[in-house]
Amino acid sequence: MNVRKITEKDWDTLVSWWDWWPGWEAPAKEVLPENGTGGIMVEKNGISVAACFIYTTNSKTAWIEWVISNPAYKEKDRGELIENLLKAAEQVCRNMGNTFIMSVSRNQPLINKHKKLGWIIQEKPVYEMLKFLK
Repeated sequence: MNVRKITEKDWDTLVSWWDWWPGWEAPAKEVLPENGTGGIMVEKNGISVAACFIYTTNSKTAWIEWVISNPAYKEKDRGELIENLLKAAEQVCRNMGNTFIMSVSRNQPLINKHKKLGWIIQEKPVYEMLKFLK
């Protein structure tokens, strides 16, 4: 397993993953950290398996978001690799000096992975509120 920083070369791969998953649409690079390179990717045997982005703030808080995985990767260790991606993202946030991390998800398997890793899961519904300023 290898965890590395996302690069410009990964963009088309990430877009193809977002496009494959039902109900997902690739976000614009401009809304992602570092214009689409501010995150990490986990690989196994040279195959990209999953990625996430890490938003930083002017506080000790980071936001892990846009967790996405390779729909073609069908190996049994898929869930473990996604958990390792989350653990690596936590460590990156810790190394940046953050003391608090947040994330949101509707995906129950991903929520369960967060729970397994000790995240606090709010049981009451939380609504995403978005506004485009263009």
